[in-house]
Amino acid sequence: MDKLRAMATFVQIADAGSLTAAAWAMGSSLPAVVRSLAAYEAALGVRLFNRTTRRISLTEEGRRHLESCRQLLAAVDDAEAALKDNTTEPAGQLTLTAPVLFGQMHVAPIVTRFVQKHPQLQCRVLLLDRVVNLVEEGVDVGIRIAALEDSSLVALPLGEIRRVVVATPAYLREHGRPQHPNELLQANCVRLVDHAPGWGLFREGNKTFKLSVRGNLEFNHIAPAVQACAAGAGFGQFLSYQVAPLLLSGELQTVLEDFEDAPRPIHVVYPHARLLPARTRAFIDFIRQELKGFEPRNTTT
Repeated sequence: MDKLRAMATFVQIADAGSLTAAAWAMGSSLPAVVRSLAAYEAALGVRLFNRTTRRISLTEEGRRHLESCRQLLAAVDDAEAALKDNTTEPAGQLTLTAPVLFGQMHVAPIVTRFVQKHPQLQCRVLLLDRVVNLVEEGVDVGIRIAALEDSSLVALPLGEIRRVVVATPAYLREHGRPQHPNELLQANCVRLVDHAPGWGLFREGNKTFKLSVRGNLEFNHIAPAVQACAAGAGFGQFLSYQVAPLLLSGELQTVLEDFEDAPRPIHVVYPHARLLPARTRAFIDFIRQELKGFEPRNTTT
């Protein structure tokens, strides 16, 4: 039995979520994939998947073994790449994740350009507003907008993002430009549901504080909240990239800049590993170049 091929088949099944999808992705037949998995499980003496007529899922042993296989296959890729010319095209599947709106506005276009530059790659992009466990969920690279606490990840800085308070010029002419955050307590504010750290986070001197603002509009998604604010519904507080086009066009203006909290860092993160596949290294280099100097003050007007 070719153990490396069996490992690759095992990883492909885990990534694809089914034997049929794995067979299609590998350009193989379903019986061949089934035989490979059965032989590999027999050689290991453990069951890697729980299988029913409707679904397949990793066993506890399978979850533990999956990351080992990923690292070993990555090491093999690197060993082969080291013997080839540096101009060899990156190939294979790359899975990455990013926050939804930032991913739509910035990451997805970068990934599209990256794949156009390297057509032998297959990229899967997962835009999710939650912290993805890269190892457990089989993700190669993540984009995080927050201070990082997970020491199991390698984190490379991409830039910073501000948290800004905005309103339309017409709204400011009618209601006045606030000079202190406390003035927002008497204003109409477009609010967000369950978005940590929430509306009303400010800094004055060395202290941060939060205001419980009020308003007649509340959303659980950023995009409609931004649209409502741009329509003149009141003040809104967003991450700068979320309103960047409207700031650049002049449809929204920032206020209370002197009271903004510290900018939030953007990182590209990936699991600790001695060796990375060439495709992962290539993408990390590419996105760092594309987002180089992502500066927190470049979206104001």
